[in-house]
Amino acid sequence: MKNIIQSEEIYNALKAGIKQTGVKLPRDVKQALKNAIEVETGPAEKVLRHISLNLETAEKENLPMCQDTGMIVAFVEMGNDVEIANAFIDDVINSAIEDAYEEAFFRKSVVADPLNGRQNTKTNLPAVIHHELKKGSDLKISLMLKGFGSENCSRIAMMKPTTSREEVIEAIAEIVTSAGGSPCPPSTLGIGIGGTMDYAAKLSKKALLRELDDTNPDPYYAQLEQDIYKRVNELGIGGGGLGGSITTLGVKVEKFATHIAGLPVAVSVNCWADRKTTVEFKGITK
Repeated sequence: MKNIIQSEEIYNALKAGIKQTGVKLPRDVKQALKNAIEVETGPAEKVLRHISLNLETAEKENLPMCQDTGMIVAFVEMGNDVEIANAFIDDVINSAIEDAYEEAFFRKSVVADPLNGRQNTKTNLPAVIHHELKKGSDLKISLMLKGFGSENCSRIAMMKPTTSREEVIEAIAEIVTSAGGSPCPPSTLGIGIGGTMDYAAKLSKKALLRELDDTNPDPYYAQLEQDIYKRVNELGIGGGGLGGSITTLGVKVEKFATHIAGLPVAVSVNCWADRKTTVEFKGITK
């Protein structure tokens, strides 16, 4: 049975989600920051306490938590029995983004051409939208407000198929080390392993949408996430790059099949402002 969803429903839910996400961190990220404050000392603790105060002020005054309000990256998971009434889904998403940024006074940070002229679109459009068609009648749209201080520190490592698990962990640690304090640590890390170069990067972005306190359903990768988290926090970069025991708030890994001759590993770095939101429209279960 078709799940016919009115475009206005999607628009309103997305607009409200975007406006809230730029002002208020999700529960899991706030808890991770709180946990970090309890274990840090010295300059790193002061940085984290300033971040916490900044978040309280942003929520109280309904203001953006960071001047970089990001470029939107969206993941659309749509069932084959979903129908959007009187609209194209990408148009609905982009319309919600444009109006949310205008109404919330978020900085518009997207340029139309990356090299030739770099003129600001003045709408924060277009968004980067990934589509995944699934069986069923559910619609799920997840998005993040991706800042570019951290995005500029993201990397792809095209590794050999003989690369060991430990070498993968060290390659990720190297990427974080080279970034230093630039991505406004403590960061969150999305890791994509497998596929092709571009698909690994997509997986690494999707990984950033997971909650920091969830558990990977695959025991092997659940342990890998813990081991990467431990190794990165041993680097001593700490909050603001001033040294400390918490360099990352969380590590999430997504994986996919790959070619026998390769091992793509993508690392998407996010700052402490891990701004993400999800809207869902459930269909009828057969």
